[in-house]
Amino acid sequence: MTTRLYLVRHGATQLTAEDRFSGAVGVDLSDEGRAQVRALGARLADQPITAVYASPLSRTVETASILAAPHRLDPLHRDGLKEISHGRWEGLTRSEVEARFPGEYPAWEADPFTFAPVGGESGLAVLARALPVIREIVVAHEGESVLVVSHKATLRLVISSLLGFDARGYRDRLDQSPACLNVVDFKDAVRARLILFNDVSHYEPMPKRGGARLSNWWDAPAPR
Repeated sequence: MTTRLYLVRHGATQLTAEDRFSGAVGVDLSDEGRAQVRALGARLADQPITAVYASPLSRTVETASILAAPHRLDPLHRDGLKEISHGRWEGLTRSEVEARFPGEYPAWEADPFTFAPVGGESGLAVLARALPVIREIVVAHEGESVLVVSHKATLRLVISSLLGFDARGYRDRLDQSPACLNVVDFKDAVRARLILFNDVSHYEPMPKRGGARLSNWWDAPAPR
């Protein structure tokens, strides 16, 4: 039997609009974010969702509550689904981080999977707590459809791992828009197939073009 996970990023926040690091900090959805989530909720209202799981941070809790309402479900909170912690970078823009912590930022840009800012987490640490939660959900809901609400970095890391991609490039090569929908089907707790990725057609006809979004990699000149 196939188990289907709807993996969703929370809706937009004010820090999203300002392009600030907002991993472990509590920040609420903006009005735009709530509209995005309501549109996704309408899209998923007729799907046979049997359970909803979410990170316990306020923006994911609100997103999950809106999405769970048509199904008359109460979201279950899991700490392992929280966003990556950026430590002392939280709430700062990329330029502010580069100016204040010039030794840390280049190391993180080069390898965000194993390097962590002071007080923060590496991508590897996030996977160590998030993947067991995904496995727990798949095993507990065999043959069902389950909604999982998490965060940008956490979802990119999980998807990279499930599909066997090199997770060191998760920040530069994968995107997750606010209130986006990913669909992953599981044959069992190990074998997974990506069906839909970063889809925002419920509120935007086409995804926005890629931008820097806290990374220098996109801004770098193309090699000649």
